[in-house]
Amino acid sequence: MTQVLSPREVFLALVNGVAEGRWKELPDLYAEQTHVVHPFDPLRAAALRTRDELREHFRPTGAGPQLRRRATNITIHETTDPEVIVAEFEYQGTVEETGEPFALPGIFVLRVRDGEIISSRDYFDHVTAARVRGQLDTLVAAVQVSGATEE
Repeated sequence: MTQVLSPREVFLALVNGVAEGRWKELPDLYAEQTHVVHPFDPLRAAALRTRDELREHFRPTGAGPQLRRRATNITIHETTDPEVIVAEFEYQGTVEETGEPFALPGIFVLRVRDGEIISSRDYFDHVTAARVRGQLDTLVAAVQVSGATEE
């Protein structure tokens, strides 16, 4: 019988899996039907609702610089609901091509049932993430286009 991971263990597997680039393993941390949102995404991307959408989300593109990172400053807050945790953390690392250091803070609000993420609200600094990946100009242009279409 396989041991079911606790919400804390699932979160740690997720952030360490991202830091270590274990992209193929990450979708298996989620339920087949899930609900993952990034409320601070300046482009307001649609929620990820299935494991297949998460496979696509985590698929490496090969574009942009290589990042060396690790999850640090982890604080996990358990709630009165045993399925829900709030986890504060930071990815610290360097851009391999330039040696530029970076710190990318995040907060996840996860609901984990039977060892799988059934919902997640992932709060990140998307501007810093775009800058570190060399995509800041692309993000700014997309936000400008998005803002113009809303007017």
